[in-house]
Amino acid sequence: MSTVPENKVVYFGVININENNKTIGAVDIWRNVINKQLYCEEKRLGILEIVDYIGMPSIPEGQEWAVAINRNRNGKERWKLIKLVKNGNFSFIDTDDETTVNVNVVDFKIVDDDWWSFLVSKNINKSIEITNEENPK
Repeated sequence: MSTVPENKVVYFGVININENNKTIGAVDIWRNVINKQLYCEEKRLGILEIVDYIGMPSIPEGQEWAVAINRNRNGKERWKLIKLVKNGNFSFIDTDDETTVNVNVVDFKIVDDDWWSFLVSKNINKSIEITNEENPK
């Protein structure tokens, strides 16, 4: 019998995504109590589809969970949970699950005319008003 404790994942918090003071979605966050790694899942209002994987969504080493927000849209199609690199060119799939979005990233923040972002780890258990880029950390 092993004396090493098993990794245990517990619910850690939520980020409510608001637009004009109305909740349009949320990011659920879990954390491994042993290695403190975060696991996230997006919940967009009105989307009833289930994900195509089993288990906790993982993230590669050197990336961070982030929420990307489109400056030109409204509603549930405006935001997306992504796995963001620290620096460089980065691509992710848009909310239509087909279109590839290419952006530049500097210090885990999207620098783009159409998109901006915030890190999940710095905004746990907060309501974020995405009409105001000054709101999240």
